[in-house]
Amino acid sequence: MFVISKLLSAVTQPMFWLGLWWLLALLLLGRWRRGAVAMLWVGLVCLVLLGFGAIPNALLRDLENRYPIPSADVIEKQVGVIVLGGGTGHPDTFLVHGQVPLNESAERMTVPMGLLHRYPGFELVFAGGEGRLATTGITEAMLAERFFQEQGVDMSRLSFEGGSRNTRENAQQIAKFLGARCQEPWLLVTSAWHMARSLPEFEAVDCNVTPYPVDFRTGASTPWTDYALVGSLGQWQTVLHEWLGQLVYRLTR
Repeated sequence: MFVISKLLSAVTQPMFWLGLWWLLALLLLGRWRRGAVAMLWVGLVCLVLLGFGAIPNALLRDLENRYPIPSADVIEKQVGVIVLGGGTGHPDTFLVHGQVPLNESAERMTVPMGLLHRYPGFELVFAGGEGRLATTGITEAMLAERFFQEQGVDMSRLSFEGGSRNTRENAQQIAKFLGARCQEPWLLVTSAWHMARSLPEFEAVDCNVTPYPVDFRTGASTPWTDYALVGSLGQWQTVLHEWLGQLVYRLTR
């Protein structure tokens, strides 16, 4: 299932579909020249239109706004924070330079650190193995442990689970790791757009979690004048990836 899910991630990339479209047009070029040329132009127009961020941002905003950030009164009643991996970069950077790389989801790492400083009684449990087909031997848990050590966090308050490779395994492994303590109230920290897929998985293993979304990618609105092809394609991929993930998880739960 894990390998299949990684291979299916290609279908969440708009350029994958445009590539197939253009390939089909090229294959038809010899037999149906006029139609094939039209297909090539249609693909080019679609590529240009994909650079407008208003549509993918609106779809992403819907994912991000499903769960509010809990109030201070709610946070104070928790015993700690469960943090899902995804905020660190490729391990090769660490292996070569010895520095923990943070990616665009860095708030998954920085926000929990702030919560630990603000609430001295909190514990933190980090979940993240290697979610890559080509493994490096360095898990996200290892990188996270190094990161928190470098930030001067009291490591006696932290625990790390490095065997899970995706969101479902995150929940299953954390439930096993915590045992009966999973029934205690915990904050669940992950990207806001990822929370709609994460929360049901923790509820399915009877963990008592309150969503604490971080790593927001959108604001109140996106003007149509905002144009950035690379950034917009990334937003489309994030939305499509989450939609596909939610569908697969619902069908297999």
